[in-house]
Amino acid sequence: MLTVNEHTVPFQDNQSIAKLAQSHKPEADLFILNGFPATPDTEVHDGDSLSLICKGQTPSADELDSLLSARHTPGIQKQIKRASIAILGLGGLGSAVAGAMAKIGIGKMLLSDYDVVEPSNLNRQHYFVDQIGMPKTKALRDNLLRMNPAIILELIEKQLTETDIPEFFSNVDVLIECFDDAEMKASALRAVMKSMPDVAYIGSSGMAGFGENNSIITKEIRPGMYVVGDTVSEAKPGCGLMAPRVGIAAHHQANQALRIILGETSGRN
Repeated sequence: MLTVNEHTVPFQDNQSIAKLAQSHKPEADLFILNGFPATPDTEVHDGDSLSLICKGQTPSADELDSLLSARHTPGIQKQIKRASIAILGLGGLGSAVAGAMAKIGIGKMLLSDYDVVEPSNLNRQHYFVDQIGMPKTKALRDNLLRMNPAIILELIEKQLTETDIPEFFSNVDVLIECFDDAEMKASALRAVMKSMPDVAYIGSSGMAGFGENNSIITKEIRPGMYVVGDTVSEAKPGCGLMAPRVGIAAHHQANQALRIILGETSGRN
C-alpha cells in the first residue's frame, strides 16, 4: 500500500510519481516522497508516503481535515473539530494559545480583546510589525486564518465585565483566561464559578521573567478548573514579560484545553 496525500491507495509495480499525480492531483508541481523532494519520474515502492503539492494553492477544508486526521488519528480529530473554546485576552498568552489551537484544528474559537497592537507587544505577542495599530482581534484573526483557513472564529471587541462573560461564553467547552489585569482575572474566575457550571476554566498566574522552566505548572483548583503559572512571578523592573516563559505557560494552557476536550482530565461535568 501507498500513502498519497494522507490517503491509502493500492501499490502497483513500476508506478512513477507522475502516474500517481495524474490520478490524484494532476496540477501538482512539487513532489515529496518519504519526506524528501523527488522528480516526477521517480519510481515508488510499497509502503512509500507521497505528498502531491501545488505551489501557492491553499489546501481545501477537506484536505486540511484529512491531513490533521492523519497526524492526530481520525477519532481524536473528530473530537477536536467539534469543540469550541473562548480566549479572553489576546496578548502574549492568548495569541500563543490561539495559534496552538488553530494548528490542531479546533472547531471554533471566540477571541476577546479591545486593545490594539502596539510596538511594545512585539517582544512576546504573536503579531507582526505591519499590524501595529490594528485591533488585536482582527490582527489575530488574519494570522490564524493563514495557519488554518477552515477554522471558525468569532470576535468580541469590547472591555468585558463580570456580567458580560456568561452572556458571551456560556456555550463554549473551555474558557481560557489570558488577561494581564488582576481584577479581570478575578472577574473571569467568579463568572465561571457562579454562572457557567458547564464550562471548564483555565486561568493564569505568574510567568514573568526568565525563571526555571519547570516552575510553571498546571494546577487543578476545583473540578474542571485549572490555573497555569508559578503563581509568584509578576512583571516588575528586572523581571519583565518575555516570549520564552510566557510561551511555556501558553502551551500549558493549550494542552490542558486539549486534555479536557479529549476527556483525559476532568471538565466541569
